[in-house]
Amino acid sequence: METRQSGDSQQLPESAPGLERGTFSTRDGQENVRWSLLNFYGWSSSVFKRLKIPYFVTGAVASIAYGEPRLTNDIDILTEIQAEHIPGLRACFPESDFYLEPDSIFRAIRDTSQFNIIHPASGLKVDIMISGRSEFDQSRFKRIRQLKPLDDLEANFASPEDMIIIKMEYYQQGRSEKHLRDIAGILRISAELIDMNYISSWARKMGLEDFWRSILERLGNNP
Repeated sequence: METRQSGDSQQLPESAPGLERGTFSTRDGQENVRWSLLNFYGWSSSVFKRLKIPYFVTGAVASIAYGEPRLTNDIDILTEIQAEHIPGLRACFPESDFYLEPDSIFRAIRDTSQFNIIHPASGLKVDIMISGRSEFDQSRFKRIRQLKPLDDLEANFASPEDMIIIKMEYYQQGRSEKHLRDIAGILRISAELIDMNYISSWARKMGLEDFWRSILERLGNNP
């Protein structure tokens, strides 16, 4: 798989198990139109591009893109949404099709937290996280990859290295084995894309060095 920085695109595998689900019913006035997680983040991506909101897909969907498939109904997107974007977001995610609480956007911006956009007809959900503009977030935005999960769909994704780093941080916080499985899958499947020195550098900065060393030892790599 060829690695491309922001500004170019990368084709994902033809099959992405776990992403197909749901029906989209009313945005264009038609009912029973097949809609999937791919469609949802494709629509979300087009909205952020239209509103000039910096963003990238992270979480399970990005882990699936670089690693092994698993089921998920949610999309995690890190953004730099500001109050001035709220009217545009409400217009692009209308009440007839989506559940989006305006007050939750204000709170997320104020508290540097997150809010949800739900598509009730399919049960799909997007978790929108507001960047705190930390040094690590700034690095992640600089390293965005533009991927093409479908021929007519292109979206910004976190880099595979940044997915591994954030997964280590999540594992440190909650000890969920799914994060270790995701890391192992990314390292196995996207090994040729990964800058190991970059991960080691951030692991030191973020106090994750022991976790990183342990992961490499479990996979039979030299620390």
